[in-house]
Parts: sequence; structure tokens; C-alpha cells
Amino acid sequence: MTLTLRPALPVLFAAALFACSPASDTETATTETAGTAAQTAEATRFTVMVGGTAIGALEVTPSGDSYSLDYEYRNNGRGPTLAEEITLDGAGMPLNWTIEGATTFGNPVDESFEYADSEARWTDTTGSDQAIPAEPAFYVPQNASPYWLAIAARALMDSEDMSLPAIPGGTLRLAEMETLDVSDGTDTRTVTSYALSGTSLDPTYFLMDGRAFFGVISPRFSVLAEGFEGEDERLRQRATDYGAQRYEDMQSRFAHNYGAPVRIRNVRVFDSVNATLGEPVSVVVVDDTIAAIEAIDAEPVDGEVIIDGNGGTLVPGLFEMHGHVGEDDAILNIAAGVTSIRDMGNDNEVLGELIERIRAGEIAGPRIFRSGFIEGRSQYNSNNGIIVESEAEAVAAVETYAEAGDFIQIKIYNSINPDWVPAMIETAHANGLRVSGHVPAFTNADAMIAAGYDELTHINQLMLGWVLEDGEDTRTLLRLTALRRLPALDLQSAPVQSTLDAMAERGVAIDPTLAIHEALLLSRNGQVSPGTVDYIDHMPVGVQRSARSAWADIATPEDDANYAGAFDQVQETIRMMHERGIFMVPGTDLGGAFAYHRELELYQSAGMTPAEILAWASHGMADYLGVAGRLGSIAPGMRADFFLVPGNPVEDLADIKTISLVSSDGTFYYPTEIYPEFGIEPFTELPGVAVPN
Repeated sequence: MTLTLRPALPVLFAAALFACSPASDTETATTETAGTAAQTAEATRFTVMVGGTAIGALEVTPSGDSYSLDYEYRNNGRGPTLAEEITLDGAGMPLNWTIEGATTFGNPVDESFEYADSEARWTDTTGSDQAIPAEPAFYVPQNASPYWLAIAARALMDSEDMSLPAIPGGTLRLAEMETLDVSDGTDTRTVTSYALSGTSLDPTYFLMDGRAFFGVISPRFSVLAEGFEGEDERLRQRATDYGAQRYEDMQSRFAHNYGAPVRIRNVRVFDSVNATLGEPVSVVVVDDTIAAIEAIDAEPVDGEVIIDGNGGTLVPGLFEMHGHVGEDDAILNIAAGVTSIRDMGNDNEVLGELIERIRAGEIAGPRIFRSGFIEGRSQYNSNNGIIVESEAEAVAAVETYAEAGDFIQIKIYNSINPDWVPAMIETAHANGLRVSGHVPAFTNADAMIAAGYDELTHINQLMLGWVLEDGEDTRTLLRLTALRRLPALDLQSAPVQSTLDAMAERGVAIDPTLAIHEALLLSRNGQVSPGTVDYIDHMPVGVQRSARSAWADIATPEDDANYAGAFDQVQETIRMMHERGIFMVPGTDLGGAFAYHRELELYQSAGMTPAEILAWASHGMADYLGVAGRLGSIAPGMRADFFLVPGNPVEDLADIKTISLVSSDGTFYYPTEIYPEFGIEPFTELPGVAVPN
């Protein structure tokens, strides 16, 4: 067949965090780089870091026009293990590429690419395909080490305009950012930073030393030539700056601050306090506040901007209650009508900088409610927030967050010693902080409820206590893979009922994160994940590949049945909790945006109506966070946080997936303008806007 290039977009490049087993001896190799006779010295070992902590390594073994690579990382008790073999042609384009191993959550990788007799053939987790490219095209691997960037960069450098058609779709584009001097203490080198786009929602920033690979950088992680780890913080800051410039440019083009009152005519307002939909009206916004709700035929005031609501529904801004926010999450959540996010753990400095940029109006993003992440030191620890090694340090971490003044709660994580938890809770409550979290390893939800948790995080953290054996370690992937035991669980049994009774009696809430559990338990290789069906055709190629790939290692029909049955048990547990009146909060742990829309949909299986869900996700969460006096509803005097959908989400909740307008603090955004920047095909037309001369 002839290769058809789809809209430029993406391969999700091996996960937002790169990690591996720590590297040791530095080696260099002189290889002839494809496409040039020049000899380039290139490191063969690279250290992977998250937040400045070494967590893995990449090893590259060159041999002429071929490479062998080993890539492995472990962060938060999980990570991929990959072995690659690559052969290039004389122009530096892939001829053969094999990748074997496992993804972060254990899905086996057996990926291959071959180009022969003018035909490209490939197999990844979505299946097999082939194409006859009309012109030279670069195969973008689905699951590969970061070194694929170097191979792509050299091919792009040799192309006419630093762009190439991509297989299986899109267009790879390379842009030079700047040159930087880097040092390992004795050796100083001049490297060039680049942005590679066309294979994911966002550019990937990486470094080349001439034509030799030097590393990958982002605000949270880096992969750097061994010996140059001391440059990690500075280079990650450069990636932060690159992203900031990109998003500042978007803000300058897509944020509409009209400098005049705005009248949105002919809209039906969703009343989130009473969960009802009103008759058509006009809503007037002045600055960042809803000034009035008037009759549909009320005469506009001279100088007003008029937006035609065309009979659509105006819904209060939604609250994503389980985010780990980055710049890309920020603007995509705004476009999805999510105007507030509770961040559940992050690099504190990076998040603080992001919040300041959003508040200053430099970039688009929701208002962020911060959680103070506290983790215990272990071989499996996460690298967010504050990592502690004793009860005294754990209590001090709580006090640090309390003194900072901008955290609403603490979040306790997997490697915390359960014996420290009572003292942490006492300190948090004494300082006015709520307590949420995972269930630390070697204990269960019952113990955390008794200790004084205000909220449990993730439904699996609750349900594991009913199926684990004593001594099993949930700091590993077991906290996910053990869910396949759930189909054998009697949900009417005494242990289950006792836990739910305790939650109801003590007023303990839960943040179930249903969407991520659906993705984990129901995604299958070669099938579209059920949570993405409504929007996946609008996404970049790489996102589409990910949506057709399993997360877990589903090796047998029994595994398939048990994982699917586990989600049935999860949904039934949610229904039981809803009936008991246990308070739940909607969050995704998937970045929000489109996944948040799916999160809300899933609560319909618990017996909630679309109107109840919309009210709960807006006014209900504003009330839970103590900000219902200014957020969560559409009424005079409230902040102008809302979004417009052409349809009626009270009748069909799926209508919230097609948004034509979002107001965040009175700044107006049109998703149809924003989405093409990410390679996303828009879902609606632009609304009619009349701006006075």
C-alpha cells in the first residue's frame, strides 16, 4: 500500500520519566556518523535522573552503522526494561529495528521495523502494518530508548528542511534552540539543544554534541552523558524555559482579554447548586467576575463584546482532583473546561514556578490547589515532594508544608513507615492541613482510617487490603497486578463491609481515580481503550498508538478475564460507596483534560445522573475545597470560570467533550484555536464573536 501521512502528531516517547539502573564507568566511542565522513566522539553511557536523583541508565554500543542499546529504569517501583538492535542505511535512515522488553507497567514489548525492496513493515503493540513510502520516511518507534532522538536528529540534519515524513504517520520536524557550554568539572563542551516535534503532543527537548547524542532534558527529568550529571539542574531549567516560551507564545495568541464587558447571549446556564438546567439567558462578564444574568433579549450596553451562545449550555468550571500538573496539562485542561486542579504531588520548585506563571497571566492554566507530597526513603521510593528517613523527618516535612502557607493537605505515599503515620496526622491536623494518601506498604486501609486519614487515594489502595497476603510489598507493581485477584472477592463479606462502614462512620472520603484503573484493567493490545473511543480519532498518531496498547502484561485468557473482572468489582465497590454516602472526589492521575471527561462518565455506573455528576464536579468540589463562595457555580458575583458546549450535557454527559468556549477568570479561550498546536483535530466550530470597534 502507499503510505498515507496523517496529521502531524505523536508517539508518546517512553513516558514522562526516564529511569534506569545507575550507570558507572564513562566510555567513549568513535563512530562514523551516518550521512557524513566526520568522526564524532559519543558517550556510550548516559545517566537518567528524576528531580536530580539518578534512577537509571542508557548504554549504547555502536558498531559501524549498527547500534545495540540497553535501557532500564525504576522510579516509584516501576519502569521499562528495553533492549534494542538498530541498523541504518548509508543515509542514516533505519533499515532494521528491533525492541524487546517490557513497558513501565509490564506490557511486553516485541517491536520490529524493516525496510526492504521499497516497502516498510513494522510490528508494535497495536499490531502489524506495512507501507510503500512515496519519499524517504523515518520510522518512529512506539517503545524505545531516548537514543532514537539522536538517530532521528542526524537524519533530519541531513534533510533539505530538517523535516521528514514519519512512519506510521505525521511529520518529524527538528528546530535548533541554542548552544550551551557544559562541563564535567574538567572537560567543557559546547552542545546544541533541539526541539523535535511531530511525533507527540509536545516537542521533546534534547542535546547534541555536534552529531553525537548528549542527552534529553525536561523540567522533571534528564538523560545526560555520564560524568555531566552536575549539569542536571541547569539543563532542566533550560527545558522549563523552552516550554515557558512556547506556552507564553500560545497565551499571547489564544488568550482573549477583551478589555470590555462580555455578553454571552442565548445560553442555558447549568445551576450546579440545584443540579438543574435553566432557560435561555444572557450572561455578562466584567473583568474576572460574572456581573449579571439577564433575559435573552436584554439590550446590550454600548462597548460590550457579544458572543453568540447559539442555544448551548454554560457549565461551571470543573475541578480535576488528582493532577500532577505540568505546562502541557495546564493549557489542555483549560481547553477541556477544567479550570481548577488539585495537584497531588510534584517537584515542589517546578510546580511553584508554574503556579506563579499562571497567576501572572504569562501562560494558560487552571488555579492549582497544592498537596504536600511526603515519601519514605527506600529502593522503591518516588522522587516527588519531600523524602524522609525517620518519624522526626516525616513530622518536620508536615511542618514545612504547613509553614509554606499554600498547601491544603499532605499526601502520604507508599514507602512511609506506617508507624510514623499517627504523628504525621496529628501534626497536619494541628496545623489545619487535611491528610490524604496511599496506603503505605505492609499495612491496610483499615489501619489508615483508624489513624485519622481524611481521604484515601486510589480505589486499588483501598481494595488491596481485602486480597493481599501478609508481607506482600505494594511498593512494587504488585499494587496494580494484584487487582486480578478481585474477581474472587465477595464484596458482601465482613472485611469489605467493615471497611466501608468505617469510612462512612468517620467521614473518610476517597479519590478513586476510576479512569486510570479502567486504562490499566481494560486496555488491550490492538484494541482502542474504552476510555478514549469518543476522541481518539482526533489525536496525533502517537496518542492513537498508545490508546491501542495494553498497560499490563496480559499473557493468558485467564489474565484477560481477571483484569476485566477486576474492573467490574471496582465499579460495584464505587456503587456501594455511593449508596452508603461515602464522599468521593473525581480525579484521573492521567493529566486530566480528555481523561477527566471519561472519569466523570464512569460514575454513571454508580447510579449518578449527568446533572448530579456535573454539580458534584463543580460546586461539590468547590465546597469540598472551601472555595464555594467564589467558584463552582454561575451566578452574579462569582468568578467567571465556565465553559460552553453546543449540546445538553444534562441529557448526555458526553457533550462535555465538545467545548467551544472556556472562560477562566474572565479570560476567554477557544479550544478550536488551541488544539492544532498539539496536533489535535478540533471538535467544534468557533462561536460567533462581535468585538466593538
